Amino acid sequence: MAIALGTGEGTVKLWADTFGGDLYNTLTKYSGSLLLQKKYKDVESSLKIEEVDGLELVRKFSEDMENMLRRKVEAVQNLVEAAEEADLNHEFNESLVFDYYNSVLINERDEKGNFVELGAEFLLESNAHFSNLPVNTSISSVQLPTNVYNKDPDILNGVYMSEALNAVFVENFQRDPTLTWQYFGSATGFFRIYPGKDTEYIQAATSPKDIVILVDVSGSMKGLRMTIAKHTITTILDTLGENDFVNIIAYNDYVHYIEPCFKGILVQADRDNREHFKLLVEELMVKGVGIVDQALREAFQILKQFQEAKQGSLCNQAIMLISDGAVEDYEPVFEKYNWPDCKVRVFTYLIGREVSFADRMKWIACNNKGYYTQISTLADTQENVMEYLHVLSRPMVINHDHDIIWTEAYMDSKLWTGPGSRKLRLPHSLCLSFQRSHGILLGVVGSDVALRELMKLAPRYKLGVHGYAFLNTNNGYILSHPDLRPLYREGKKLKPKPNYNSVDLSEVEWEDQAESLRTAMINRETGTLSMDVKVPMDKGKRVLFLTNDYFFTDISDTPFSLGVVLSRGHGEYILLGNTSVEEGLHDLLHPDLALASDWIYCITDIDPDHRKLSQLEAVIRFLTREDPDLECDEELVREVLFDAVVTAPMEAYWTALALNISEEAEQVVDMAFLGTRAGLLRSSLFVGSEKVSDRKFLTPEDQASVFTLDSFPLWYRQASEHPAGSFVFNLRWAEGPGNPRPCAPGAGPVSAVGVQMKLEFLQRKFWAATRQVGVNAAGRCDDLDCFVIDNNGFILISKRSHEAGQGVGWLRTHHSPRLIFRVTMYDYQAMCRPSSHHHSAAQPLVSPISAFLTATRWLLQELVLFLLEWSVWGSRYDRGAEGECVERQAHKQKKQDQLQPCDTEYPVFVYQPAIREANGIIECGPCQKVFVVQQIPNSNLLLLVTDPTCDCSIFPPVLQEATEILTLTVASAHNASVKCDRMRSQKLRRRPDSCHAFHPEVRVEAGPGWAGASPPSPVCLGLCPADRSMPMNTPVPALFGGNMCVYAL
Repeated sequence: MAIALGTGEGTVKLWADTFGGDLYNTLTKYSGSLLLQKKYKDVESSLKIEEVDGLELVRKFSEDMENMLRRKVEAVQNLVEAAEEADLNHEFNESLVFDYYNSVLINERDEKGNFVELGAEFLLESNAHFSNLPVNTSISSVQLPTNVYNKDPDILNGVYMSEALNAVFVENFQRDPTLTWQYFGSATGFFRIYPGKDTEYIQAATSPKDIVILVDVSGSMKGLRMTIAKHTITTILDTLGENDFVNIIAYNDYVHYIEPCFKGILVQADRDNREHFKLLVEELMVKGVGIVDQALREAFQILKQFQEAKQGSLCNQAIMLISDGAVEDYEPVFEKYNWPDCKVRVFTYLIGREVSFADRMKWIACNNKGYYTQISTLADTQENVMEYLHVLSRPMVINHDHDIIWTEAYMDSKLWTGPGSRKLRLPHSLCLSFQRSHGILLGVVGSDVALRELMKLAPRYKLGVHGYAFLNTNNGYILSHPDLRPLYREGKKLKPKPNYNSVDLSEVEWEDQAESLRTAMINRETGTLSMDVKVPMDKGKRVLFLTNDYFFTDISDTPFSLGVVLSRGHGEYILLGNTSVEEGLHDLLHPDLALASDWIYCITDIDPDHRKLSQLEAVIRFLTREDPDLECDEELVREVLFDAVVTAPMEAYWTALALNISEEAEQVVDMAFLGTRAGLLRSSLFVGSEKVSDRKFLTPEDQASVFTLDSFPLWYRQASEHPAGSFVFNLRWAEGPGNPRPCAPGAGPVSAVGVQMKLEFLQRKFWAATRQVGVNAAGRCDDLDCFVIDNNGFILISKRSHEAGQGVGWLRTHHSPRLIFRVTMYDYQAMCRPSSHHHSAAQPLVSPISAFLTATRWLLQELVLFLLEWSVWGSRYDRGAEGECVERQAHKQKKQDQLQPCDTEYPVFVYQPAIREANGIIECGPCQKVFVVQQIPNSNLLLLVTDPTCDCSIFPPVLQEATEILTLTVASAHNASVKCDRMRSQKLRRRPDSCHAFHPEVRVEAGPGWAGASPPSPVCLGLCPADRSMPMNTPVPALFGGNMCVYAL
């Protein structure tokens, strides 16, 4: 095919070969890559190659993790026994006087300089093991909610009794120095922590449960009552976890689900669904008359259907009735669906100060093994809602069961706020909890388990360049995975994503369309499977095509499964070298050598004397036998010694090269560097440190450029996918996009070496090469459009310097030949601005006129309600009313503008490596653009030469911007249906092994208040307190004409 470019294809090839040759000579000179290849070749005969058995590897990792977690369980069991014994030996003292360390008051002084009450001197020291927080490891402190009196007799007796735990806290920590926070959460409301932290009480106090919340939205619930009701629902939702199931039904003249998409089902109470419900609850409006019997029928039917279909929690079932009263005859509903067995508990919450309907609400709860309470103010909500947990815990308490409860992963706020937020590693933690008491729930004891420490038991060096290990739960949620991104940036702040602890395995390993991997791991299987995967790199700008082998097994006595991934070509074999300690030790002492700070060469975080040691310092101490107490990974240390010896000549080579560079010579390279599979890193500067353009490169501030617990450096991973001896260019920006710096690493069998240079040098080399070749001046690049692009279509060199880093728009469009093909990638952890549509996924489409009428009707209703409330409350709300209104509107607008979790897709472009040269014509409107593409040898670069006379600006640059998937718009009813189907879908999960729904000893006996009459039939009474201060096992008045209901334990 003839091409009219003013130059021939042969000339373009000469340009590419000349530039590539000059580039290769420069890079091999400054990187020393040929010397490194020779040194590894010299020791090739001494290398031992071992095949990696993936199944054996994952079983070994699982066993180590099981042993670690068992030690945590034993520590918690020690606390269980100590707490129960202390409670058994303690005699309640109403007049007890006792001082304790209140966390809020410790070290506080009054205006006279004296310590305040409960705030005595408490020695605190910063401790690296506890995220550098100031702590006291010899004693615990006590935390109290702000609404609890710190000298209440119940509190004082509980705190005094739990002082016995201090010795156990310290003994546990001495026995297992990897322990972090330990705690005791009392049922009376205080929290003892060693040495200080928050807790997860709720999930440890109850078994899994199905909950249907019924909320009265009749006209009588207007104003403050509706506000309290909404807060009550939100508080109930906050008590649920990922092992629970829930739905919310609003009722007045008719029954309607607040999320129509969830009609007739229960959904998992994960964070996504809980937050979705909260948004919908805020939009509830009141009207009509409340008819509760039809709402109760609907709730019972859902619970029955799920129980019969073996869906939901298959454990506790309960209905939460939130209303200001019930008037109609609802007894037939209970006769049909719940009596005489009372398998569904009914908890009733009377909203407001009115007591006219109190007897009816109490009767409902007490005849259905529930609990009745009245909520008159917003401040009462938390305490009253929590009572239902005590009722649900009673079967477990009577059985004296000590279930191990693993809560959802949560994020330690210390690791994502403040100046340390840029140094995030794996900030998730797990909370392990036990419970028991004699008679009533005594409380919860537990300890945190840092996931980072758990994942250290799957050493990175054993998994190859692209390999990794990951953990998931019985619900299919990710605990740890290198692609898990729990934080997002909003402005200058890093924040945790709302759903950071409920990211499903299928949302990370999304290539597994059949979810075979997820299903096998949830079913606790041990096995293997293989998948071709596309792996995003460099913040989604690039992609690797890999074949991964997945090996998986369960971790015994936990709800977790472990997976290990080995990539073909990199994780199948491990190379073991052999060298003497003396030789290797000498080569480890070079000042420009470093080891991966996140990798565990030696255990330094247990012994306080070792915590200040770097990994390199610890290895040297271990090798010199200076510290016999140091425990090190001998296999990894041997690999480091071998790599140190093989790469040692590079230091002398780079030093000699730097000394021979005159001050007048052109600055070519800023630095040379290399890395090995053992996490060893060497680097050498060719310029003064003040002249280095990208000072963050190879520092912890630039996580992508160093070895981390999750992955090898980006430059190492890129180089590993290209032929040995070739160089891979990646354009980096130092201190903003106006200062680009190419990074050019090359890979060998067990190492990668590279240089960092200035883009200006690369440009000068290129233009000089094109002017040296070709006698026809009109055919030079000066008169044509010449680009140097990388294999992902990003421009490195152009006549227009501002185009560096951009993509060639017309080359990336579908109009161009298949030189650079488009790959669609997916991100199921993205954050998007919310659209203006209704929160409900099944919101019906409305016409503009009906929307206007609805808005007008709502405004009139609000006006009437405002006038009614104003007439009742008078001037009480006069002051600040306008300010409050403005503040609420501003808060609502701010909430709408906040980023929310979403699913997105985005394009990545990849050059066909098999095409070494090509030419063609692009139709650009009225003209045709002729182009020639030629590979630049020994690199990932391409030379693109085009005709400058034809303007292809009609094809704008194709940006790699993410687009939300299934964005719901008023014009797309199909999208709404698809989104609803997805929300309703129930993924495979494995239920917790234990369930405590009922116990035969939980019954009601006829007390003296029955006056010889039989109790109301059927006898399945619940707790109906009159005095909120009474313990739950204290006989309290029933509400049937002065009769008594008494629990027998």
